[in-house]
Amino acid sequence: MIVLSVGMPRAGSGWHYNLVHDLVVAAGGQNAREIRRRFLLGPVLTEVNCNIGALTTKRLLPVLVPSLLGNTFVIKAHAGPKPYALRLIENGRMRTTYIYRDPRAALLSAYEYGQRGLKDGRVNAFGHLTDIDTAIEFMLEYVDIWEAWMAEENVLHVRYEDLLGDYDLEMQHLADFLDIDAQLPAVVAVADKYRPGQNEPGQKGLHFHKGQPERFRTALTAAQLEACAQAFGPYLERMGYEL
Repeated sequence: MIVLSVGMPRAGSGWHYNLVHDLVVAAGGQNAREIRRRFLLGPVLTEVNCNIGALTTKRLLPVLVPSLLGNTFVIKAHAGPKPYALRLIENGRMRTTYIYRDPRAALLSAYEYGQRGLKDGRVNAFGHLTDIDTAIEFMLEYVDIWEAWMAEENVLHVRYEDLLGDYDLEMQHLADFLDIDAQLPAVVAVADKYRPGQNEPGQKGLHFHKGQPERFRTALTAAQLEACAQAFGPYLERMGYEL
C-alpha cells in the first residue's frame, strides 16, 4: 500500500511526514528512501522526504509498482487531489493524511523562511515571497487545495495546532487510521521521538514547529492582518480559526 502524507507548506508537513513514515516502518512497512533506490524512483520521488510533486497518473503509476509487489511505504506531497489519486484512495490502494495550519501562520513562516534563505545566500522554495502580499497570494493557492482535500471523506485531516496541543490524542487517531497498534514498543518509541519539543539537531526535512501557532498576530502589522482577513475570511471559520 502507498501511504500519502500531504500537507500545506510550513504546516509541520515535514514533521508529520517523518512521523507517519517511521510509524509505518515500525509496524512492518518499508523505508521509502530504500524503495526509491531499489525501484529507481529518484526522478519521481524527490528531495529528502520522497516528495511526489503533482499527483498525476504519470507520476503515480511507477510508484504503484512496488506497492503492488507487497511493499507499504510513505510518500509526501503538497499538491491537491487528482482523479487517479482519488481512485487509488477509494479502492484502498492509497491511504492519505492531510495536515494544515492557520494560513496566516503558514504564510508568515514561509515568508520568513524565504527571507532567511536569501540573507544566507541559500535558494529555497519561498525565496520569491518578497513581501506579505505576495505570501498571501501564494497561500491562497494552498487554501484551495485544503478545500479539495477536506471534501474527501476517506482522508485523515489533521490540524497542526491540534497535533501540537493534544499530541497523544492525534497520535491515536493516526495509529487507528493506519491500522497500527499504538502500544507496540517500536511504535511508542517513534511517537516519543516526534513528540513536540523532542527535535534532534541535524534531522533534515523535519521543518519542525516553533511552538507559537498564533505569532502572526503580533508579527504582522494591522494592515497586513486586515489583508489576511480579507483574503482568508471566508475560510477561517470552517478551518476552526478565529478571525
